[in-house]
Amino acid sequence: MHHLHVLHTIGRTPMVELTHLQPKPGVRLFAKLEGWNPTGSIKDRIVKHMLQHAERDGRIVPGDTVIEASTGNTGIALAMIGKAMGYRAKIVMPENVYPEIPRALAVYGAEVHWVPAEAGVTGAMAAARQLADDAGGFMLDQFRNPHNVRAHYVWTGAEILEDVPAVDVLVAGLGTGGTLMGTGERLKEVNPATKVIAVEPHPGNQLQGLKSLADGFIPPILDLAFLDGKILVRSGHAFRGARLLMQREGIFGGVSSGAVLHAGLKFAERIGKGNIVLVFADSGWKYLDTNLWSRPLPEHEEEELDDIIWW
Repeated sequence: MHHLHVLHTIGRTPMVELTHLQPKPGVRLFAKLEGWNPTGSIKDRIVKHMLQHAERDGRIVPGDTVIEASTGNTGIALAMIGKAMGYRAKIVMPENVYPEIPRALAVYGAEVHWVPAEAGVTGAMAAARQLADDAGGFMLDQFRNPHNVRAHYVWTGAEILEDVPAVDVLVAGLGTGGTLMGTGERLKEVNPATKVIAVEPHPGNQLQGLKSLADGFIPPILDLAFLDGKILVRSGHAFRGARLLMQREGIFGGVSSGAVLHAGLKFAERIGKGNIVLVFADSGWKYLDTNLWSRPLPEHEEEELDDIIWW
């Protein structure tokens, strides 16, 4: 029997068609379910790729400490993959991340360092860099590391094309920009007319994994000119999208998946026909405490939802 390593379970995630949510005849929605990765998010792909390349380049060896700034999923992915590859993980995060994140990090034995909520992701990055300098650790640097983009070019993009050879629109969340840049580049090579649409939290809305560029930080790996469009989504709409996904399709998507669905349905109004591929970055398990799938979501709750980094 061929022995597989836990890292071999990363990628090859399912692609499903959202038939009950089909917006109009001729427009088909396909969803790439990244929650099926071992730690439950798309970030397993980039962490594996970045660590393997750092190891190959002789920048790290097992036993070393790897440091990263994260609002959640990248940190969890680093904790697990680091454990599997023999690295110690230190994660720097803002205090307003969703509480389930540090719980998951504790399970994998990662060390968490906090920065104040108002310091945000940018502050977490500065603190992580300082920590790497002081402690002699290796900074993974997802916002700047070209292997983040490369992972999506080599794997995510190629996998999508195997399942949906003709992609007219790609809709994905904007966090580091890696998914949009790498996957988009691969899809545009096959069909230059493919539209790459970024989903971004509405300024002032904190959405886990998605970052509003309005706060002034543009990740170096992101080329804004490469994007064909950007749709801003409020937290409340992201929550409603996640519920709709469950009610109509039986898919348990995370908050950012709800945002991507919301944006995809909006974009579908603009086209007469075509295949829209939605990247659902994680599943809903870690958001269960919100009771988002069961409690009513009145409009005025928008403000209260905006204080936590959701995606």
